[in-house]
Amino acid sequence: MTDLTGRRALVTGGAQGIGRAIAERLIAAGARVAIADMNEEGAQATAKELGGDTVAIRCDVRSADDAKAAVAQAVEALGGIDVLVNNAGIEIAKPITELTDEEFMRCLDVNAGGTFRVTQAAIPALAASGSSAIVNLGSVAGMSGGPVLSAYCASKGAILRFTESAAIELRQAGITVNAVCPGIVATEMADRLVAPIEAVSPVPFETLINMRQGRSGRPEDVAGVVAFLASDEARFITGASYAIDGGLTASLF
Repeated sequence: MTDLTGRRALVTGGAQGIGRAIAERLIAAGARVAIADMNEEGAQATAKELGGDTVAIRCDVRSADDAKAAVAQAVEALGGIDVLVNNAGIEIAKPITELTDEEFMRCLDVNAGGTFRVTQAAIPALAASGSSAIVNLGSVAGMSGGPVLSAYCASKGAILRFTESAAIELRQAGITVNAVCPGIVATEMADRLVAPIEAVSPVPFETLINMRQGRSGRPEDVAGVVAFLASDEARFITGASYAIDGGLTASLF
C-alpha cells in the first residue's frame, strides 16, 4: 500500500461518497486527515467513524472566507498541510432548454470555483511543506460532453484546465497538481443521474454502464489513485488527469 505516514491532508466534500473513501484510504496509508464539508454534522460523524485524530470542519466552498477558515483550521489541527484533495462538488442534470441561469452558474461556482478558492487559500501552507500535492476531482464528463450534463461537463472541464495551469504555476513551490476523472461510480450522486439520463437514452442506465464500463466504479477505485498521487512515489507527476472509468472514455461501444 502507498505510504503516507506523516502526511497531513485536507479533503473537501469528505463526509460521504468518494470523498469519504478518499479520507479513509489516506488514513489507512498513514496520513492525518481533516474533512471539510458543508454538511458539518455529516463530517463530524464521518470523522468519528474513521477514528484517530481525524478532524471535521464546516466549509461551503462557494465562500472564499469559508475556504480560508477551513484551511486555517486544518493547519491548526494538523500542524500544517501536505495534501489537498478538492473533492467537493454537485451535479445538475437537465436539458439545456430547461436549465436555469442560476443552476448553470451554481454548478460552476461549487465545482470549479470551489476548487479554485480552496487551492488559493491552501497554497501558503502547501508551499511551507516543501513537498506537497493537490489532487482535484475532475470527471470523464470534463473530458467529453453528454446529454443533460452541460453544466456539470462545463464545470469539470474547467477543473481540468485549472489543474494544468496550477501545475505550471506551483511546481517551483514544490507542489504537484493532478486530477482524477472518475467514470460512473456507485454513489448517491450517480443514483440521482439515473432518471434524467434514462429519459434521453435508448437503453436503461444499468445496461449503459455494463456496455461502456463493464461495471459501476467503486469509491475505493478512485481513492487508491488519489493516495498514489498524494505520495512521494508521484513526485514527478504534475499537470496530469487520470481517467478512472473502466475504459469508458476509450470505448466506442
